[in-house]
Parts: sequence; structure tokens; C-alpha cells
Amino acid sequence: MVIALCCTLVSAAACAGSSDALAAAVDRAFQPLMAKYNVPGMAVAVTVDGEQHYFGYGVASRQSGAPVTPDTIFEIGSISKTFTATLGSYARVLGRISLDDHPSTYLPQLAGSATDKATLLNLATYTAGGLPLQFPPEVTDKAQMPTYFQQWTPDAAPGRQRRYSNPSIGLFGYLSALAMNGDFTDLIQGQLFPNLELSHSYIDVPQAKMDDYAWGYDDSNTPVRVNVGVLDAEAYGVKSSATDMLRFIEANIAPDTLEPPLRDAVEGTHVGYFDVGEMTQGLGWEQYPYPTDLERLLVGNSIAAMKPNPATSITPQSPSRPTLFNKTGSTAGFGAYAAFVPDERIGIVMLANKNFPIDARVTAAHAVLQQLSTPAP
Repeated sequence: MVIALCCTLVSAAACAGSSDALAAAVDRAFQPLMAKYNVPGMAVAVTVDGEQHYFGYGVASRQSGAPVTPDTIFEIGSISKTFTATLGSYARVLGRISLDDHPSTYLPQLAGSATDKATLLNLATYTAGGLPLQFPPEVTDKAQMPTYFQQWTPDAAPGRQRRYSNPSIGLFGYLSALAMNGDFTDLIQGQLFPNLELSHSYIDVPQAKMDDYAWGYDDSNTPVRVNVGVLDAEAYGVKSSATDMLRFIEANIAPDTLEPPLRDAVEGTHVGYFDVGEMTQGLGWEQYPYPTDLERLLVGNSIAAMKPNPATSITPQSPSRPTLFNKTGSTAGFGAYAAFVPDERIGIVMLANKNFPIDARVTAAHAVLQQLSTPAP
């Protein structure tokens, strides 16, 4: 089952003409992945110069047979980190935090610990000194979290190494919420999502929207949804739709359409802080000079990139040349990818209810973006 919708912001004739070629490109890139990786359902959303296109494939639930629509809610996994980064950037714009602050400013229990030698910027960019991908199994609730960070031993000085880490950016989000005198989930759902006009995005999906919430499928094709974990909301807890994710991408492409201070907060997530190989790490988003060859994107989004890699501090700055921003996300039953190029005014989001290989997602999205890019003079 395939559904293709073009945004009604343009004329019907223009929509039909432009969407036919785009639909063919999206079909070529993504449809083969459905069969190859046994993906039940997928939503692809593309924006081109403010024109929105939605493509739905397959089903949101094998049990019900409900088709994927633009409003189907998927788990977006670690793309959630871009919302965490936006909230932290918002707190900075409001003067509630400084990225140069240390964790004990907001969580005094961490004073004197190795974790407290890092800054909030280090936590947000995975450069605190080697925090692991996940909390160890014995850390099962937030009450145990401070003790873990008190006792953690780094394997590098802050700012010298990037090691992709849920506890790292999770703590950044948690501290940002403390600085705003609120609960992280409440701030995201009660302030950030409404201010971004995201009406199908949640950390805790309400009962009234559960019919829109897709089921994910694990490697054995058992229906699953994300497990609860320490700082899960901050690191991988957002559930969203293609409609909302494309709106978020468009807000990042053109932050000037937002009211301050949200405009400044979104722009703040586009500042680069560390070079890691051929990728630049900002707040949430990862950056590449554009045009970007596929191999470079694949290396930056590979398993090797999630391991400890040398990081070089750079002068914080927004990109001075065309740049591709991207982020992947996965849970046990879902896989997602988002990328956009502000200078080209193009962006793409892929949401699927199967965690299939990241290189396949990136390759498919890259093929579509290549077709959309403005030809070089």
C-alpha cells in the first residue's frame, strides 16, 4: 500500500508536476527496503522550498492492517536528541544555563566528581570523557543516577574525545530542565512541541492517540514498543509523525519564521563545536559540508562513529558554507533518519516500524536529496 500526498500550499498543477518525479525518486530509493528488510510500514516526508510531500508505505500494525498515514506516530529513537538539544538551547537563550557551566551548578551532588569536570557543552556533544552508550544494567531509576555519575571514571579529558552516549546528552537534558524549574517531559510536551506547532508528537502518547501509534517489530517480527529506561525521555523517548517531523525540519531550515527566543534556540543547535573526523558535532545535529558524498555520510553514521573518536574543539560558529545536518534514530522496533540542507531549502524524514540498517536509510535519503539539489553552475 502506497499513499502519496502533496501539500496544498501550491497549486494542484504545480503539485502534480513536481510530485510525480519526486514520488518516483522516493519509490526507487525506499520501496526496495520494505521487502529487503521486511519492514511493515514506512513514512517518508520531503520538503522542497517550502512545498511538503508525504509518502506512506505499508501498515502501521500487522495485526490491525491500518495503513501508514502522515499522522501515524512512530518512535524516532535518538532523533529525540535534537529536541533535547533544542530545549537546552532554549534554556541558554533564556539565560537559565550557560554551556560553560558544570553539572554541579544544577545537581550539587556531583560536586567534586569526574563528571563535574565536564561542562554542559561536553555533555551535549558527547565529549565529557567517555560516558558509555547506555547506563549499566544496575542503574534502573533516576534515584540511582546521581550515584552513577558521582562514581563514573573517565578515560579521556573533557573535550578530547567524542563517544556517543545516551547518559551524556540525557544528563544535559535533565539539567536543562532543572534549570528551567520543570520536568523534562512536561517542558517538551507542554512548551517546546506547542511552540513548534507539533500536534502529533509526544514522549508519553496519550490514550486518545494510541490508535495512531504504530507498532514496531523486532528481529523476530514480534510487535514491540520502546522500553522505559533512565533518562529515556531525554535520549530516545520522542514519538512523532511524518507531518510533525517535516514541520520541525522546516523550522530548522528557516528559523527566521519562528518567534524569538525559539528562533534563537533553533539557530543555536546549528552551531558547530567539535570536529570529529569529517563530521562536525553541534547540539543534537551532526554537520557535513554540502554537497556531501555518500561514503562520508556512511562513515559519519556508522557503528565506528559511535565508538570513542578524537575530537578537536573549534571556534563555535554557524556554518559559513552550505551544510547538511542529519541525525539517525533507532529503538528495538523502529528506525528513523532525518536530514536537511538549509541553503538548498530541502529536507527529508524517514520513519519506519522496523529497525533496519542505518546505511540503507542514509543511502536512500542521500539518493533523494541528490535529485533535489540545485545543479552546480
